[in-house]
Amino acid sequence: MTREHLEGVPTRYWHWLDDGRIQCDMCPRFCKLKEGQRGLCFVRGRQDDQVVLTTYGRSSGFCVDPIEKKPLNHFLPGTSVLSFGTAGCNLACKFCQNWDMSKSRQMDTLADSASPAEIAEAAERLGAHSIAFTYNDPVIFHEYAIDIADACHDRSIKAVAVSAGYVCPEPRKEFYARMDAANIDLKAFTERFYKKLTGSALEPVLDTIRYLRFETDVWFELTTLLIPGENDSDEEITRLVEWVRDEIGVDVPLHFTAFHPDFKMLDYPHTPPETLSRARRIAVDHGIRYAYTGNTHDKAGQSTYCHGCGTRLIGRDWYQLSDWNLDDDGHCLHCGTRCAGVFAGQPGHWGRRRQPVWLAAAR
Repeated sequence: MTREHLEGVPTRYWHWLDDGRIQCDMCPRFCKLKEGQRGLCFVRGRQDDQVVLTTYGRSSGFCVDPIEKKPLNHFLPGTSVLSFGTAGCNLACKFCQNWDMSKSRQMDTLADSASPAEIAEAAERLGAHSIAFTYNDPVIFHEYAIDIADACHDRSIKAVAVSAGYVCPEPRKEFYARMDAANIDLKAFTERFYKKLTGSALEPVLDTIRYLRFETDVWFELTTLLIPGENDSDEEITRLVEWVRDEIGVDVPLHFTAFHPDFKMLDYPHTPPETLSRARRIAVDHGIRYAYTGNTHDKAGQSTYCHGCGTRLIGRDWYQLSDWNLDDDGHCLHCGTRCAGVFAGQPGHWGRRRQPVWLAAAR
């Protein structure tokens, strides 16, 4: 934790300790703060005897993406999403692939700014069906994300959270009451991995996944970045998919994505495509209906298949859609079996495009 001048928006999830410090209760890190100190996330800190959020209204940039990039394969396929993040993170992943944003300690990383109403207006103007809180974890800019979600819902625009799921129960409940969809980054399936490579813990993440499945109507999917030699063994992948199958359900999509050397793990090799295919095969063999490979060209491994008759329902190759064999409500055109997900008629046609957006320039 660091000590310096803070300016920010007051928050609610904290309490006083007997020794005069304040404990932040946003995530299971429970940072204990003296006046002027920031938590590990760097964006929540103690100022004037309260915890404030220092990045409200400030962003590291906006971009219109395909929804499949989040990745969400079963939520309004083919549509566009206005993506953005802020700075900082409440995890300490040594393999972070957005480290220039999530590990930022410089507020000049926040190159754009916008109010919730301005963001909602921009999403509508750009034709985005949803807005995604991504690049860094929205848990740490909780208040800003909630206000944006409310403003977007006023314009019939959906809200999507891309998160590691490392959050306390009370703020989690408030946050996901505003979300329509989520992708939870299940980074591995051992406490060893979480402690060694993320500085956090596995069990709170599993608790968030259980919460989403059994206590909300949020559509969610899970993603695991497979790192050679760390979380890519048959044994660990099998335990992960068995847990999902037995405790969460066979209809929750699993994404196995490729690692590339980055941040503090530059000495590790890229994930071979064969590893992703092997993980997907393990998931399918253990009863998972929707398992995908990511960060690679692999139409067979990225397409959606009917669990009733085997028809390719949605063809995909790295965010680009091809085949479409679903009716407007998501039923297979060949056998009538319902594909799990959120569908609204025919797919969008955004494709693989990425369109950076500078909101300040539009004002």
